[in-house]
Amino acid sequence: MNNSIQKKIWTLAAIVLFIMATIWIALTYYNQKTQDRYNDILQRYLRMNEVTAASQQMITSLNNYLLKPSPANLTILDESRESILRAKNEVYMLRNADNAFALTSYMNLIDSLVETTDRSLIFQSEKETEASTQAFDEATRISKYISEMTLTLIDTELRTYDRFYRGIIEQSKELKELGIWLLLLITFLLAVFTYWFSLSITRPVLKLTQAAKELSRGRFDLEVEVESNDEISFLAKMFDRMRININNLISEIQQKAQLENELQQNKLLLQESQLRSLQSQINPHFLFNTLDTLSKKAYLEGAEETSDMIVSVAGLLRYNLKRLDRSVTLYDEVKVMRQYIDIQKARFTERLRLHMDIDDSCLHVQIPGLTLQPIVENAVIHAVEPEEEGGNIWFRVMDGEDRITIEIEDDGPGMTEEKIQSILEEHAVESGGHSTGIGFSNVVKRLRLFYGLEDVIDIESGSGRGTKVIMKIPKTRGIESYDKAPDRR
Repeated sequence: MNNSIQKKIWTLAAIVLFIMATIWIALTYYNQKTQDRYNDILQRYLRMNEVTAASQQMITSLNNYLLKPSPANLTILDESRESILRAKNEVYMLRNADNAFALTSYMNLIDSLVETTDRSLIFQSEKETEASTQAFDEATRISKYISEMTLTLIDTELRTYDRFYRGIIEQSKELKELGIWLLLLITFLLAVFTYWFSLSITRPVLKLTQAAKELSRGRFDLEVEVESNDEISFLAKMFDRMRININNLISEIQQKAQLENELQQNKLLLQESQLRSLQSQINPHFLFNTLDTLSKKAYLEGAEETSDMIVSVAGLLRYNLKRLDRSVTLYDEVKVMRQYIDIQKARFTERLRLHMDIDDSCLHVQIPGLTLQPIVENAVIHAVEPEEEGGNIWFRVMDGEDRITIEIEDDGPGMTEEKIQSILEEHAVESGGHSTGIGFSNVVKRLRLFYGLEDVIDIESGSGRGTKVIMKIPKTRGIESYDKAPDRR
């Protein structure tokens, strides 16, 4: 997705705001955590102080009730008892490893105060004034003990949290130092990021400016490359497209000038090429007439085998010259292939062994001219000629539902996978022997063009296990324009 320069600026602003918000949140969290801890400690002191206040209030309420045993004073005394019991429960939650023993004694003193107060009330109700007074005095002493114990516990708490208070002071100093270093680090990072951000804008502009200078000097072959994803990149692409259009226009003008020059030269050579064309038309007829004369002379002299071979050579040459640019029947292809084999048998005698299995119902199918003979020739060159004992060639024609299958197989050394792929990819491959000039790859190309199919031919081979060429020939063609080429007879 393309980013505009405006988006980049907004991104920079968002990053700065994010860093500032992160620092503010971190500092706020730290301060809140310290404040919560401080409040918790303060609550511990207040709860212990509430116990002292509640015990003193309870003594005062008990004294007022003993002096004036009215229902109102009794109610106040009950409220004082409930208040000190609540304070006791709250203080119990302050237990830790440092104050466990002292806090247990503290709880017992509170329980003793409540029990003593209750005993004083019982004696008062039984009219035992002296016993009630003694219980009141004991409750007063217990209340004093509670006050003293409260101070002791608070002192213990102060010693326990002394490290915390000192830690707060030290952390405050460290926080100031951290803030300074953090400010310097953020300033450095922002400076680096701002520099990088500015380069992402100015660098493409500088490249575009340099490209404009080169273009003004007439150098239209230098590509304009700008690594960016904003409006400058779009400008660079349009600028490069303009450079390409100008360069193409200059190339077209140069090509037209060159073509005009070549046209003038070709006009001078036209007459000479026409004369040579006439000679090329006369030479094949002279060659065919000469071969016919030699064939008849050999027949009259009794050399019938020589006569047949000359006839085969003449037929093969005539077929090669006339049938390459048009379609023929499979019958014609098989016929010229046999003529080629007859010629090669005169050379290799029993070393060349051809095995044929042909379904005659398939011989009417149309096929490009000179398809079979180059493939058989390739098998002769590689499977028969190099071997002292010669070799075997199998030729099969089999009928199918919508295609016929033609197989040409030999027992030669085979092909490598690289060579097979090179042939099927229609690359020129050297045969390593004499041929008619129609290469294997040319046969593959013409078959595919003729039928409009890619899977019309395949090769199965391997090192040391011979080669099998398989052609899947459609009974009806997909491209009918191939055989509309003129018959150049």
